[in-house]
Amino acid sequence: MATQFDICIRGAGIVGRTLALHLAGKQMRVALVGADAAPKADVRAYALNQTSRQLLEAVRCWPEPTDATPVLAMQVYGDEGGQVAFSASEQGTDALNWIVDVPALEARLQEAVRFQPLIEVVDGPVPAALTVVCEGRTSSSREEFGVEWDVTPYGQSALATRVQCARAHNQVAQQWFDNSEILAFLPLGGPQGSVCAVVWSLSPERASQMQAEPEEAFCAALQAASHDSLGALTLCGARSVWSLQQALARRWIGHSAQGAWALAGDAAHNMHPLAGQGLNMGLSDVADLVRVLSERAYWRTLDDPRLLRQYERSRKAEFAVLGQANDALQRIFTQPNAALRSLRNWGMNQFERSGSIKHWVARRAMGDAALPPLPWKTTP
Repeated sequence: MATQFDICIRGAGIVGRTLALHLAGKQMRVALVGADAAPKADVRAYALNQTSRQLLEAVRCWPEPTDATPVLAMQVYGDEGGQVAFSASEQGTDALNWIVDVPALEARLQEAVRFQPLIEVVDGPVPAALTVVCEGRTSSSREEFGVEWDVTPYGQSALATRVQCARAHNQVAQQWFDNSEILAFLPLGGPQGSVCAVVWSLSPERASQMQAEPEEAFCAALQAASHDSLGALTLCGARSVWSLQQALARRWIGHSAQGAWALAGDAAHNMHPLAGQGLNMGLSDVADLVRVLSERAYWRTLDDPRLLRQYERSRKAEFAVLGQANDALQRIFTQPNAALRSLRNWGMNQFERSGSIKHWVARRAMGDAALPPLPWKTTP
């Protein structure tokens, strides 16, 4: 007799595997579509908040301390004297977030999937009560299900790599908004580390140029762009480049000839990496979908349209806040207009002195689910 699956997950990346493990933990039979190969070398790192950490810890997949570096402070610099600083001590917490090594996290998830008997890795889509698409931004299933995909190109590319720094990072993340470019140094290797993951948002032409530069010239340009904050830099990873965009699926749920389906992660939404919230959003999709499915009334099936609409409303509301704020920041800080440059740097300094508003924004980025309304709003 053929195996009967409750859920078919298309896509075995971080979001897909995390979802599979949580659903299997709720005693659902899961088919996971994706190659079960060893994680590839990857220079990317993700800034994960407390909510994402708890989700991964619940399935015992949080990486070792050397692969999940706590961020004690974050320094953000404008291009005309603007500056904003966040600190964990200021927020009364042990870390603002954690910079997580991608290959290490993928390896933990892959190993957990191997030992979960309710998950079966399959070569292609199989019948199930519900199909969840976690294939990433280039998902082919969106087209299969007739989903319109609204894309806003930014005219920028991200260049990611890793560098060994002459000075220790001291668990401080740094970001520079400079001449329409956005550069981030993210601390790796634990508290005593001196390696940083680099994400540099550039024009496509300059990104290609920087990718092709000899190592010495590239590191010199990067050291200048980071204002020599960590001293001399040595390249210790490949240079990867990809185009940047904001994108949103018009529908996140539906029914087809194959049955009910839902989108999650980058298959549903894309964001600019400047705020480090992309994977946090994807893992929040996982948390909401697992909650909706596991807390359903006993008489509701997994493909119940009311359940799926509940998931879609919740996630679209979240993206409307984070996605649009992220988009606004990208547009403000990549405009070359001199008057706007002065205004945005003035705004950074005002935000630094804003007190409760700054605290609220920091807690929101940290994944605090129990936040009160914004400080300037009143509760009826």
